[in-house]
Amino acid sequence: MKTKRMYGVITALLLALGAIWGWSQATSGKVVGRITSQGKPVANALITLTNTGTGRSYKIKADKDGSFSAVGISFGEYDQEISDASGEKLLKRKVSVTGNQGAVKGESGAPDDLSVDVGGGSGPKMSEEELAKLKAEREKGLNLNALISQYNAAQQAKNWQQSADLLKQMIAMDPNRWDFEQALGDMNLNLGQYEESVAAYEKAIPAAENAAKTDAKADPAKIKMGIAKMLNNEGSAYLKLKQPQKAVDAYTKAASLDPNPGTAYFNLCATQYNSGNTQGALAACDKAIAADPNRADAYYIKGSLLVGDSKLDKEGKLMAPPGTSEALNKYLELAPDGAHAADVKQMLAAIGAKIETTYKEKKKK
Repeated sequence: MKTKRMYGVITALLLALGAIWGWSQATSGKVVGRITSQGKPVANALITLTNTGTGRSYKIKADKDGSFSAVGISFGEYDQEISDASGEKLLKRKVSVTGNQGAVKGESGAPDDLSVDVGGGSGPKMSEEELAKLKAEREKGLNLNALISQYNAAQQAKNWQQSADLLKQMIAMDPNRWDFEQALGDMNLNLGQYEESVAAYEKAIPAAENAAKTDAKADPAKIKMGIAKMLNNEGSAYLKLKQPQKAVDAYTKAASLDPNPGTAYFNLCATQYNSGNTQGALAACDKAIAADPNRADAYYIKGSLLVGDSKLDKEGKLMAPPGTSEALNKYLELAPDGAHAADVKQMLAAIGAKIETTYKEKKKK
């Protein structure tokens, strides 16, 4: 007959995955464009951008097709002056550099398009409606950057509730930014607002999936990794809400997406263990170990599960399943002073296995 399980629930082993977002506000962006004259390219045109606030100038040379690009252009208002290859001035106008599509997390986001047709010495003809729309977009970008700056300050001050409130304003301003929703989910998780955290992830995940399919500038691999992290954190929120099956589902999806699924499989292993699903926990532990052979706690859970499945022989001796002593000794090898070292040694003694006593010395060499 099987012995009763010898060791208690190990919920403390579940990793706390609620990451606090710390965005670095981008202070410079990328500009691109094409210089034409009555629709034809102005080869080798010279574009000079002069910041109206600081007086700093940037000189950019277009190629033979009139196309140009430059990075590291500080956000702000500029005089854009365009000359042809001979130096003759063709146009001067006011422009803005805002990086309004992605001035977060140190990324440049979508570049500002400074294309212009200089034919007849004037810029492109725009209706009042188009001009108003362009002005609104630029204002929106500047306001969004201001909110990000406030968010960063709140993060540094460890004011999590203010950070969450600012994220809500950022989402209202640009509801298509799935990474804003992701950050709100993480923030709510750290605040212990688990239902709100799940709600934010449930909005962010499909939005991220859609961006991977429709946004030509998106990095599918990066988005996939972001979704995996959200699912991992969503699983942690479900556990706090005492919904273990939903946590298992979230961790399983996370493991299937994450290129480094060790954490997801370990959380799945611990959750299945605490739910009493021995076979599911063992399978997840093995996958966690395969993904990360140095995760000591995965060996501890595996060894505990195997000890719990031990049987008594005719003489009353505890017979552990194959691999039990190996898993427990591996824990001692990786964490000789770990929180479970004493328990592991007791289990090894209970199944009559040899206890390695030189791990600590080996790790020092």
